Amino acid sequence: MTGFEDLLAANRTYAETFDHGGFDGVAQAGVAMVTCMDSRIDPLRMVGLKPGDAKIFRNPGGRVTPQALEALVLGVHLLGVRRVLVVPHTRCAMASHTERELRRRVGESAGTDASWQRFGVVHDQVDALRQDVAAVRTHPLIGDRAEVGGFIYDVDTGLLKQVV
Repeated sequence: MTGFEDLLAANRTYAETFDHGGFDGVAQAGVAMVTCMDSRIDPLRMVGLKPGDAKIFRNPGGRVTPQALEALVLGVHLLGVRRVLVVPHTRCAMASHTERELRRRVGESAGTDASWQRFGVVHDQVDALRQDVAAVRTHPLIGDRAEVGGFIYDVDTGLLKQVV
């Protein structure tokens, strides 16, 4: 196996001072966040948290998908989540490209037809955020068991702006 040596070496260095052993997996700050997979986002640090404080669910566009809802239900009922942040971001590829364009670009990169692949682009980021927050707030297994807010993260300033 090759191609991962640098990451495994970094992991060994990390493990030398690892101090999270024995942690029970409960969100110590009672926070869950649904955000984008974008590498410019550091979910814990952007809200002053540290490992162990929050449950993080990441996907393209930071959307509340059925899988994100599943994670939030588990977080609320089994892992101490009392507050949920839904956080898409500025300059997101999912909000600045069309489905057709992404299919074309991926198809070119893959060297095969990608016209069948769904990417879930966002046509109106604020409207999508409102819908996502409503989906969490009205979920029968979440409802009023957690406070839910919708925010947009600015990748150029590091600031969160509450929208919902």
